[in-house]
Amino acid sequence: MTETEPGAIRETDKPGFDRRLLPPMMLGSILNPINSTIISVALVPIGKALGAPPSQTAWLVSALYLATSLGQPVVGRLIDLFGPRRLFLFSTSLVGVAGVVGTLAPNMAVLIVSRVLLGFGTCSGYPAAMALLRSEAKRTGRDSPGGVLTALAVANQTIAVIGPLLGGLLIALGGWRATSALNVPLSVASVVLGLLWLPKPVAEGTDESPGRRGRLVAQLDLPGMALFAAMLTALLLFLMNPHLRDGYLLVAAAALGAAFAVRELRAATPFIDLRVFGGNTPLMTTYGRALVAYVVAYAFLYGFSQWTEEGYGLTPFHTGLVQIPTFLVAIVVSIASGRRPGVRGKLLVGAAGQLVACLVMLTLDAGSALWTLFLVTLVFGIPQGLNNLALQNCVYFQADPERIASSAGLLRTFAYIGSMVASSATAASFGQRADTGGMHQLAWVMLGAGVLYLLLTVLDRRLGRAPSADTPAAR
Repeated sequence: MTETEPGAIRETDKPGFDRRLLPPMMLGSILNPINSTIISVALVPIGKALGAPPSQTAWLVSALYLATSLGQPVVGRLIDLFGPRRLFLFSTSLVGVAGVVGTLAPNMAVLIVSRVLLGFGTCSGYPAAMALLRSEAKRTGRDSPGGVLTALAVANQTIAVIGPLLGGLLIALGGWRATSALNVPLSVASVVLGLLWLPKPVAEGTDESPGRRGRLVAQLDLPGMALFAAMLTALLLFLMNPHLRDGYLLVAAAALGAAFAVRELRAATPFIDLRVFGGNTPLMTTYGRALVAYVVAYAFLYGFSQWTEEGYGLTPFHTGLVQIPTFLVAIVVSIASGRRPGVRGKLLVGAAGQLVACLVMLTLDAGSALWTLFLVTLVFGIPQGLNNLALQNCVYFQADPERIASSAGLLRTFAYIGSMVASSATAASFGQRADTGGMHQLAWVMLGAGVLYLLLTVLDRRLGRAPSADTPAAR
């Protein structure tokens, strides 16, 4: 037995994580997933009410993720510079505005606008949570947020359980407009919790300094942000409806990407430091893995749900019930694996789970037994719980601590690019109706993405040496 050196601070003597931060962190981080899962059972009722086929209602998904993909890294960078409080309060207030606009929307165009507002409004939750984790690690001297990271993952999975079921219940009680109205009380609760417990930045405390604020504003790379937004918009607009006639969008995205790279390599304080990101191969691989993982996840969430309603004949409420095993299993898997060291095993099992679920989807048709639908959703729960947690842990330990919020935002951006690919594949597979043939075509797309995800994991030798949530980061 070794004795503690005189004057040394024991691990048990260090201050603990401020648990008051958990409610705003969790509520902020779930605003996007709850709207993602609720809309999955609302697309068909909205389409019937507004006379829109699946190829048009897919824009309700794409609009949310287009806005969020643009906003996450931008808001993340602002959080890195100014702290999470102001950005959190502003963006969560915008969620309430989006809820009002969506509830009163007279047509599809206005409803799409509400989803864009909602996308920007839900931008701050996840980057703010990651920034708070880093600041608490610095304050407490404990760089082991495994329990908190797991809590965030479980909170998102829990909401994913509630989302489809809650969406079906809201539609049954108040029609599809009730799914938008839900954002108003969620916004109010987020703002109140943020005002009560989010720490004030230095500029709001004892060191109020216009000079300091000026230096921080000077670090904003506005041209870089504008070029990034334009590049991503062109790319995502193409992914929403890929066609040769829209090839000019890819050309524009490539040109804007080149201009963005030149700008960032020359900027004194770049929005995205390409030298750092370019030299951080593990982080870039994590982003690529996130993209293909979410192609599978979102194609299942939206495509399988639409087929369950139109191709199989279930109501929105019963479709929500069918989705429950996915997220219940994901919660159990996240809790069971959350504190285990390493991420490679989680990613490999998650990849295998995706492939098995896609193969089972190819066996389904309108006459399949109901238990086979539950089997698919049950299997999908395994990768849902493992992949989200493992990717989140990878970014936490692979990213530059000074850019943790913007790095976390970029993780979500790559995930939402994956969701755009999934949305486009879903619209192309189903066309005017979500039938069994379209579902099988979508399952083949998902299977291809799942194989790519497996290859990115198997061939990444660095994962075997990646730190876990319970070990010091190796930088």
